[in-house]
Amino acid sequence: MNSKLALTALTAAVALPGVAFAEDGVSPGLFTANNIWMMMAAALVFIMHLGFAMVETGLTRAKNSVNILFKNTFIICAGILTYYLCGFNLMYPGFAEGSSGIFGFAGFGLGAGFDPASNTPAYADGGYTYWTDFLFQAMFAATAATIVSGAVAERIKLNAFMIFSAIFVGVVYTVAGSWKWGGGWLDAMGFYDFAGSTLVHSVGGWGALMGILFLGPRLGKYGKDGSMTPIPGSSMPSATIGVFLLWLGWFGFNGGSVLSGDPALTSFVLVTTCLAAAAGGLGAMVAYSFVSSKPDLSMALNGILAGLVGITAGADVINPLSAILVGAIAGGLVVFSVIAFDKIKIDDPVGATSVHLTCGIWGTLAVGIFSTNPEHSFATQLIGVGAYGIFTIVCAGALFGILKATIGIRVSEEEEIEGLDLGEHGMHAYDVAPSTGPFEDAHLRGAPAPMSTTTLAATES
Repeated sequence: MNSKLALTALTAAVALPGVAFAEDGVSPGLFTANNIWMMMAAALVFIMHLGFAMVETGLTRAKNSVNILFKNTFIICAGILTYYLCGFNLMYPGFAEGSSGIFGFAGFGLGAGFDPASNTPAYADGGYTYWTDFLFQAMFAATAATIVSGAVAERIKLNAFMIFSAIFVGVVYTVAGSWKWGGGWLDAMGFYDFAGSTLVHSVGGWGALMGILFLGPRLGKYGKDGSMTPIPGSSMPSATIGVFLLWLGWFGFNGGSVLSGDPALTSFVLVTTCLAAAAGGLGAMVAYSFVSSKPDLSMALNGILAGLVGITAGADVINPLSAILVGAIAGGLVVFSVIAFDKIKIDDPVGATSVHLTCGIWGTLAVGIFSTNPEHSFATQLIGVGAYGIFTIVCAGALFGILKATIGIRVSEEEEIEGLDLGEHGMHAYDVAPSTGPFEDAHLRGAPAPMSTTTLAATES
């Protein structure tokens, strides 16, 4: 998704009022098609935030629904504005020749170092406009913080999360993104990540993991004897709706990353994306059958997301048969990753670290295994994974550490038991009594809860 790198000229120039097409530029028809498709793709990526909100509320308890929905609302608003303020120009600074390609900044606001008012298609070699580029990239920006939101749900202070997510989206994600998509040092090395298995999903996953480590598990999740008590979600229908909205949004996430309306490449990317998603769902179903004789819907749903995350790095360079294999392996990995994290008491209510971190790493490395481009190497992909991991761990760890030492990051025990909806917002998502019912009351008393969430597998493994 190197948005400021040159696109290949596809047709001869044709005059268009108000726009000066270079002789080697694209035709007015293709220029229009590119922009329309990328704006539609931006809308599809925007819908993904609704999908994340539904997945997170569905896989967590009803008493925290308002809090989760508020965080998701804040993320998209703050993400777009911080991307306008500084993120866009941190991610695409226009590294000077001979620079290290590690950090650059083109200035605050839009139009820094470029005159968007000229409406010239010289931007990106005439492939699309400056405004289209910003809109599409801005929709991506908040996704990384949304991944963190689900992983730290049900026990993080709202003000701490808001500060973390604004800085994480506006600075950490964008500086990391510049290393590849902005033409930085990893791009020069040959690292490849088509639409963000690492740049979006693993970066968000590493941030989520650091949040979990600094917060600790939810009350009652793990016993002193090492036992694990499942904490059921409030609505599997909501979680299912959320996953299918995310699948729909991935048509824009991956399809829009072609950065043109080229029908051949765009349709190819959408096919590999859908095949990997379907294979991920089935892969998770099969993998879970080795853990339990009873199929788990949440595992199947996360398997679909795992397949989508896995194929995102190489959707344009991995053939359909290999895409199925990448997705199926991702689906299996997410099941055993959820179990493994629970074994070491990493409490992730929605399985975000397993879906986005584990499978984001897998998808990035898969490019080095299955890519049809001989220039893509496993070693380079591994270097990229390591570099992003170290950078994000340090940055996210520093942010959470500073917040914990100053304003605190975890709600009180009383507020966690009562629910963050009432404690942080003074309201409930549903017109019901504060208690969510006998299952919730039983859990707070230490009794086993019914088994219906992504973390159930650990009890049967």
